[in-house]
Amino acid sequence: MRLGEIQGRMARALFRPLDKTWGMDRRSAAALSAAKQAELYIRPNRRLSAFERLEIYNRSYWYRLMDAFSEDFPGLCSVLGRERFNALACAYLTECPSRSFTLRNLGSRLPRWLTRHPEVISEAPRLALDMARLEWADVVAFDGEQRPAIQIGEVLAQAAEARFGIQPYLTLLEAAYEVDDLRIAVNGLDESQFVKARALARRVARERARQRCIAVYRHDLSVYYRRLELPEYRLLRALGRGVRLGAAIEAASHRHAGLRPESLREWFAAWARLGWLTAPVTR
Repeated sequence: MRLGEIQGRMARALFRPLDKTWGMDRRSAAALSAAKQAELYIRPNRRLSAFERLEIYNRSYWYRLMDAFSEDFPGLCSVLGRERFNALACAYLTECPSRSFTLRNLGSRLPRWLTRHPEVISEAPRLALDMARLEWADVVAFDGEQRPAIQIGEVLAQAAEARFGIQPYLTLLEAAYEVDDLRIAVNGLDESQFVKARALARRVARERARQRCIAVYRHDLSVYYRRLELPEYRLLRALGRGVRLGAAIEAASHRHAGLRPESLREWFAAWARLGWLTAPVTR
């Protein structure tokens, strides 16, 4: 057996999901059992069979995936509870395995995956989906690309036909619940305080759903959540989509009667101060 074939066999074995007992699955899609497959390229020793030696690496790989996933989505875990969250993680990672050299991207497909599998978050579907979106935005904000920012003087000098971009690390999202406050509270708790985290999540789930607009961003190497007024949120989203400055302001004024010029100046000043506005992306 060539080295490349051995490496391929072992990689496929390591990436296979664990069974319900959190051990290596002994079943195999091939004609041979997983144990017999292991014997083709792994030698047993006096204490462990070939399968048992391979199982150590298979379990280590999946435990690391689960740990990384849990670290990125503590708020979602508090919403669902440990058992439901672990079941969700196993199902998601089985269907959407890691395809990157870094575990940073592990949860990138989770929000979209949840919309296709609402049954896994049936206990609190909107709260869970809002939290998943916020927590992935948190990952993006932490180390997303940063482009040169436009200063407030440059913004004010732009004509109505000007276009802007927004920082790639900035995510604008709508939520029905106070997931930002819940995430901050849960993130400050350790594993021994999970019961408290669960209680906080249940309290938020009982609140009346209403629209909230949140910006998730990085500033001075830290991640922040900032509540936005609805017209501010819509205007910033329009600019991020490449809508011309004049058209974006006109649309915001039309949809929100009574929008004051003072508000526009305050928003643009804040965006420039935080470094959110950039030159438009040319493709």
